[in-house]
Amino acid sequence: MTVLRTPGGLSVRFRPRALTVGAGAALLAVGLGLVALGSGDYPMGPADVLRTLSGGGTPAEQFIVQELRLPRLVTALLVGAALALAGTVFQSLVRNPLGSPDILGFTQGASTGALVVVVLGGSSLALAGAAVVGGLGTGLVIYALAWRRGVHGYRLVLVGIGICAILTGVNGYLLTRAPLMDAARAVLWLTGSLDGRGWANAGPLLAVTAVLTPVVLVGCAPALRMMELGDDTAGALGVPVRRLRLVLLAAAVLLVSFAAAAAGPVSFVALVAPHVAKRLTRAPGPNLVPSMAVGAALLVGADLLAQRAFAGHQLPVGVVTGVIGGGYLVWLLAMERRAGRL
Repeated sequence: MTVLRTPGGLSVRFRPRALTVGAGAALLAVGLGLVALGSGDYPMGPADVLRTLSGGGTPAEQFIVQELRLPRLVTALLVGAALALAGTVFQSLVRNPLGSPDILGFTQGASTGALVVVVLGGSSLALAGAAVVGGLGTGLVIYALAWRRGVHGYRLVLVGIGICAILTGVNGYLLTRAPLMDAARAVLWLTGSLDGRGWANAGPLLAVTAVLTPVVLVGCAPALRMMELGDDTAGALGVPVRRLRLVLLAAAVLLVSFAAAAAGPVSFVALVAPHVAKRLTRAPGPNLVPSMAVGAALLVGADLLAQRAFAGHQLPVGVVTGVIGGGYLVWLLAMERRAGRL
């Protein structure tokens, strides 16, 4: 831990390795983004991409980069960062490395809201709004069922897994009730996809992320580190445990819901990014900023791979993140077993 003191008496604590990891992952995300902006049926070099982003380039390059490719890239960066931040918060609150919105039922709730719109018929805007409502509603139900003189991690995980199982069955039933074409569109959305994403998809998530990220990083991060010591210890140190947990849960659910509204329930990013960041930083605590940078780089890289892995055919980004995340978990379990911890 390094302490930086300003002339005004303000001290800032940071870990050099965590700062390096966060900066490196952010640079990797930007580099992958430049490659994504320049690749495709109309290839462009990095210099041409930068010139176009700064206002130069031909009208065709302006349209391709700023209207077609840039919104998709911004959506990928925001979704990856938002899911990683939410996953880190969930894992810290429940003190369980498997505590992520994929497992606790929040993404399934967003999917249920979207599927209701698919069955009843509605626009893409209505689908995104229903995904947000479904995620928030699921969060309220889980919180209410898990409440017993406070919400504790073990009980929250059990309730979340139960709600997740129920909503998985509900979602399967809703798919059987949808018209064939709408069901196919819904399955693509449920897989997680960035295809055709525009500024209308990125805008709401950008606004929510811009508001909630400072709340979590500046207002809650120090207390969140103390809460990892246990509720009693954190309370003895002056942390308002119940109020802080409610604020963090609300922020994480909002991030997950708006991320799902923008790109569908992209799997494994919220689960894997905090693990990767923690292994790279080798630092205790939630590692919020490195996790966000790793999540953004992971989703941009996965989307680039999904677009270019098979010539003439694009995969939904959720397929790639599922393969990467599943492979990482298998490798992690193998390492834990070899170390004798399983």
